[in-house]
Amino acid sequence: MKVTKTTIEGVVIIEPKVFGDQRGYFFESYSQQKFDEAVRKVRFVQDNESCSRYGVLRGLHFQKGRYAQSKLVRVVKGKVLDVAVDIRRGSPTFGRWVAVELSEENKRQLFIPRGFAHGFSVLSQEAILQYKCDNLYAPQQEGAVAWNDPEIGIDWGLNLQDVILSEKDSKHPLLKDAEELFDYNTDYYAE
Repeated sequence: MKVTKTTIEGVVIIEPKVFGDQRGYFFESYSQQKFDEAVRKVRFVQDNESCSRYGVLRGLHFQKGRYAQSKLVRVVKGKVLDVAVDIRRGSPTFGRWVAVELSEENKRQLFIPRGFAHGFSVLSQEAILQYKCDNLYAPQQEGAVAWNDPEIGIDWGLNLQDVILSEKDSKHPLLKDAEELFDYNTDYYAE
């Protein structure tokens, strides 16, 4: 697998080695050993899948404190713009974001460490997104930041009139007003 650093430390793009012929293709979508060596030691404990139609925008979500999650995201059908926003107060990249197009064609994956908010927009007619998490989902510890925060300024690759949000995702606070963010100097991986 090929690991590419992004402009924000810790957020990386992973591209598997794909073996294809007239029958189709094969690739190793995840190897704990290779991931630990190439990215960082993470123990994933939950796999999630989401199916959405064109224009759906989900995010920007995170889990607070000891419930923080790292995510390894990939698309198995369609195409999305996957986004990670640094929400670690004191970080030199606080409020900055990385966006990567993930698709069934490019087979890229995005690793988002703890301390980041995550969201995605669906750019194809339909998309199925799968992601691994290194901490169990805790609904009482959900946090979020507004997808359209002008200070963050994410280009979601959609026309505003095409954006489809859940009611909950339409009401998140701006980053400057968000509570219980992360601290850059805290190790959220310490047990």
